[in-house]
Formats: sequence, structure tokens, C-alpha cells
Amino acid sequence: MENEKGLLLVLSGPSGVGKGTVCSALRNRESNIVYSVSATTRAPRAGEVDGVNYFFKSREKFQQMIAQDQLLEWAEYVNNYYGTPREYVESQIEQGNDVILEIEVQGAMQVKEKFPHGVFIFLSLQVWKS
Repeated sequence: MENEKGLLLVLSGPSGVGKGTVCSALRNRESNIVYSVSATTRAPRAGEVDGVNYFFKSREKFQQMIAQDQLLEWAEYVNNYYGTPREYVESQIEQGNDVILEIEVQGAMQVKEKFPHGVFIFLSLQVWKS
């Protein structure tokens, strides 16, 4: 029997809506969901490990990744680049793992252009007043 490919799950929404909470709950419930490790040009913080928390890249290497279409999405924020390496995501999906991206809305739109068969989930916060 041929191995089934995994799914790309893209969880997006505004800051503070609970993307991290939902992402953690899904990963705890489903053992085949892999969290996508992002790449960044910022310096590692204390305790962060390359390839676990982020793929730490030089600015030049990140710009090369952009030029060679090696990212599903990317953005520059506070003078640092952040993005989702295409190779990591695609290799996990090929292995049959579902991959979850927890990203902002603009990044999700970039991913949709390059990976239209993903599952895109938008979270919003509704405040009810009585």
C-alpha cells in the first residue's frame, strides 16, 4: 500500500486570538501533526536551538532563499526576516505527516498562492456583550 501524503494545515488570525493555544491542543491530540519550524535572521535567544525553535540564517542566506523560491512565505519584521522553508514542509508531507503553520494572515495568503491544496483556518475573537 502506497504511503499517504500528509496535509498542510495553516492556522492564521490576528495577534492574541489564540493561535498558539489551538496549535498546541491539535499537536497534543494528533501525533502525526508536525509543527513547521520557521527560518529567521534574528539572533538566537537563550535556550533556543537551531532546527528546533527556528532555523537561524544569515541575512544573506535568507535573501538567497527568497531569490530561489525556497520559502512558502516570508516577511520582514523589526529589521529581521522570518519565513517558512518550503523543503522542510514538503519533506514532512511526503513522509505522511500533517504539518501545521501558525502564521499571520499575510503569510497565509502567500502560502495559499504556492500551496492551494492546504487547509486554511482563520481564527477570530468574538466579544459578546449582554
